[in-house]
Amino acid sequence: MSDAEAKHVLGLSGGKDSAALAVYMRQHHPELDIDYFFTDTGKELPEVYEFLGRLEGFLGKSILRLNPDRDFDFWLKQYNNFLPSPQTRWCTRQLKLRPFEQWLKPMLEQGQKVYSYVAIRGDEEYREGYSSKHKNLKIVLPFKDDGIDKPGVHEILESSGLGLPKYYDWRSRSGCTFCFYQQKIEWVRLKEQHPEAFEEAKTYEKNAVENDSPFTWSQGESLDELTEPERVRQIKEDYEKRLERAKAKRQQNPLRDEPDSLDIDELYGQAKGCLACHK
Repeated sequence: MSDAEAKHVLGLSGGKDSAALAVYMRQHHPELDIDYFFTDTGKELPEVYEFLGRLEGFLGKSILRLNPDRDFDFWLKQYNNFLPSPQTRWCTRQLKLRPFEQWLKPMLEQGQKVYSYVAIRGDEEYREGYSSKHKNLKIVLPFKDDGIDKPGVHEILESSGLGLPKYYDWRSRSGCTFCFYQQKIEWVRLKEQHPEAFEEAKTYEKNAVENDSPFTWSQGESLDELTEPERVRQIKEDYEKRLERAKAKRQQNPLRDEPDSLDIDELYGQAKGCLACHK
């Protein structure tokens, strides 16, 4: 098939970078008929769905939902009730990448070339978000190529009228409500913002422990331990101290973002989250 018959796809996580890339491609490459897709695990934050709805309004196009044929609970049983973790990220593999591969498989087998646009920014080291051995699948990094950095992403979203997803008020990443890459302050805030989702995460954790899983959602302590009143106080105090230190550093450079716009991960060290979930 010719390049004119190529398929163009852009995956959305519900996060700011992929949303900004969708806006950027719509504004700078309107000639491309891009299929925007979101792989729904069914465990996403409600703010994610609200943001995707607003993004659809801007794009003037529906975002395809690639629902996995097996949900989180199915795969949890397949993995003997062992929770996913940074060491065994089966959730990303089975609930995000697998549906994407199944969607593209017929196109690639028919010889169609597919261009997949990924939101790696110009100020990030390139991390392989999705590598394919298939000769017809090409990964494209527009932000990397055009030098769009984090402030540039914010500017794109603000100028479009979308702004940031609402969960950025209390959390640094999209993805499942019980993502194991959350910082401890984010678990505390999840309990405050979405107590039902927090209780569901606790249930999964207790079942995993009963089945000899070596992992808890948050490294080094259970959610019960993490949300003891004294522990919550410690976590919040630690967060405030880190924020104050970051503010002091940011004030030395007026060209940087305002201190209050710091991502939580910047305060604790950048976590290597899964690109399919968090970009």
